[in-house]
Amino acid sequence: MEASPQNGPLVLARAALGGVLMGLANLVPGISGGTMLLAAGIYPRFVNAVAEVSTMKLRPASLTLLATVALAAGAGIVLLAGPIKDLVVEQRWIMYSLFIGLTLGGLPVVWRMAKPVDAKVHGGAVAGFVVMAALGLAQASGATAGDGGSNFVLLLLAGLAGASAMILPGVSGGYLLLVLGQYVPILAGIEAFKDALSAGDMGATVQPALSVMLPVGIGVLVGIVAVSNLLKWLLARFEKQTLGVLIGLLLGAVVGLWPFQAPVQPEVGSLVKGVEVTAASLATIDVEDWPTAVFAPTALQLAGALGLILLGAAVTTAIARLGRE
Repeated sequence: MEASPQNGPLVLARAALGGVLMGLANLVPGISGGTMLLAAGIYPRFVNAVAEVSTMKLRPASLTLLATVALAAGAGIVLLAGPIKDLVVEQRWIMYSLFIGLTLGGLPVVWRMAKPVDAKVHGGAVAGFVVMAALGLAQASGATAGDGGSNFVLLLLAGLAGASAMILPGVSGGYLLLVLGQYVPILAGIEAFKDALSAGDMGATVQPALSVMLPVGIGVLVGIVAVSNLLKWLLARFEKQTLGVLIGLLLGAVVGLWPFQAPVQPEVGSLVKGVEVTAASLATIDVEDWPTAVFAPTALQLAGALGLILLGAAVTTAIARLGRE
């Protein structure tokens, strides 16, 4: 994918739009940051710029493009982290239904890249599906890292996982954060940082900046370089298998997004973030930290979920078509 080395005003405007869309993608499980860059028509330039910078070819055009995308993505994340987190916590079945559609809508992006489909693609798809489905089931059963809260290493890994969605069209970084149990903690940390800035309390920005944003940021930077170069190597040597794995990851992601689940108040004696719940601490536990339980949907909820799935698939498919070059 060769692109002109010059960045005119139109290119930078598209880079800014693509950055905002990428920021939204990393907040919403099911949407791929790579697909959003496709929508803005900036994906080939972005990939070329990442490849150049990762090999220490520091051309001004590449640095300007990446800085524009990064700053726009950061602005989108900081401004919208709070509302998105609240919707996921309070309207889980609605948001998860939408996430399923957004996830499935990314499938045609990778499918087109894999054509003509052969046995290697099928084998990779099976492997990818098994891995992602297992992660989804582990999350649903409470076996993911989220039960023990967050720490520097987990947030670093979350940043690495989220970075993959900046490179791979169709792969959702937000979903990977969900299965790692770090989605809500990261959004909560970003919201706390934003609130402290708004209040002019610079001292209060230190804790979320160092405990959440620093490890995630390091993970994202390392992940972008590592994933871009690893993907380049894999596609050069095992193209069909690699694209098959990406297809399987997309399909397996749906397993962990069963929409009909809701937060339930923890019982005294149970563990939340590794700490035993007492009668005194029960009222202080935020809803976002409550465990979830599956419930039987009504006919209206079933119909609504189906409609939201179709809507999400249509949105992602339309955006991918818009950005096709």
